[in-house]
Amino acid sequence: MRSSRHERGRAAERKEAILRAAVETFAQRGFFHASMAHIARAAGVGSGTLYLHFRSKDQLLVSIFDRVMVEAIAEGKEALKAIPDPVGRLDEIARLHLRRMGRDRQLAIVFQVELRQSVKFMERFSSTRVREYLGIIREVIAAGQAGAVFRDGLKPTIAAKMFFGILDQMATNWVLSPRPYPLEAEAALVVDLFVNGMAARSGRGRETAPDPFRRHRPPRKAES
Repeated sequence: MRSSRHERGRAAERKEAILRAAVETFAQRGFFHASMAHIARAAGVGSGTLYLHFRSKDQLLVSIFDRVMVEAIAEGKEALKAIPDPVGRLDEIARLHLRRMGRDRQLAIVFQVELRQSVKFMERFSSTRVREYLGIIREVIAAGQAGAVFRDGLKPTIAAKMFFGILDQMATNWVLSPRPYPLEAEAALVVDLFVNGMAARSGRGRETAPDPFRRHRPPRKAES
């Protein structure tokens, strides 16, 4: 029995090493130019061992996506339990999303660049894990509308796609930028823009709406 547990543990370690090697290989070579042989060498395993765990590059890419999304969804649901405020929830979603991409550049390259090369992959991913992820955002927005924090008249599903789209584009910009910067630090600004829009908050002869982002806005820098 001990031997069996040991073997399962070693198999899990090999699988983890292969997935990490696939991320690095796809990021460095591009998905279409990478081969199973490249991944096997990067993982330090033989081709037979690689094919024992994964049949193809496609299966590896799907496994990488599924693993990250399952972890992201579980982490998000758990974190939101302690946050009742809809704006605070959006802030937490943005922070977790950008932190996840910002802490692993190679994984971000795979997600933001390589996954977008195939309509087949995009259709498959959008109909499964992405839909569930968007559902979390949609529920937060719908709850904010019910509590009169967010305005009525905007479909929560469309708003959720817009919010996700902003985060997604921020991650893509970070991947493509020649200047390194902390991606997670952009979360507060993203939520501020999404919640408050671009309209001026004060004006002569015009009433201003309550500011639902008041305690989440980063402080302004003093002018020199």
